[in-house]
Amino acid sequence: MSDRQPPPYDGNNGGQSGPWEHDPQGQQQPNPYGQPGPYGQGPIPSYPGGGQPDVANYGQQPTGMPPLANWGARAGSYLLDALIIGVPYAILRFGIGGTAGALLGAVVALAGSIYFSYLEGTTGQTPGKKIVGTRTLREADGQVLGFGLAFGRRLLHILDALPCYLGFLWPAWDAKKQTFADKIVHSVVIKP
Repeated sequence: MSDRQPPPYDGNNGGQSGPWEHDPQGQQQPNPYGQPGPYGQGPIPSYPGGGQPDVANYGQQPTGMPPLANWGARAGSYLLDALIIGVPYAILRFGIGGTAGALLGAVVALAGSIYFSYLEGTTGQTPGKKIVGTRTLREADGQVLGFGLAFGRRLLHILDALPCYLGFLWPAWDAKKQTFADKIVHSVVIKP
């Protein structure tokens, strides 16, 4: 047995199998992330472009991560998404008018936001981001956010708007080009 492999699992460690998986016959299964590290643990999965994430130095782009999207690209995709949801909302709200128009407009806006959260969570792109060519990914590993984080990020944009829209302007000078919502959910917007 080499020095780099953990001792075989003997079942006496409180039910924890350690970094290697064992099948019922006692055979060791390889780590799904490649070669084991110094303690038998596999490396962190890489970004889609390749390379290992290196998030130890704040403000520096992790190795292998595509370039971060600039403020103009982010603002353009946000405005396109706002138009896609805002135009039907305005037509219903002001075209029908009254309580019925307000209610229908609110339903359409909510449905659009939920659908855009689903798209962003599963593909990293809303229609506006697809047109501009940007994607929203998790900062730690470069994977898509998932619906929950994407919807939470969309709700947290309220914080970006509260201090005179400062959070929406923050990516213009931030080292990681993140809004306040991005910082809270640990997401980045890239331009592959």
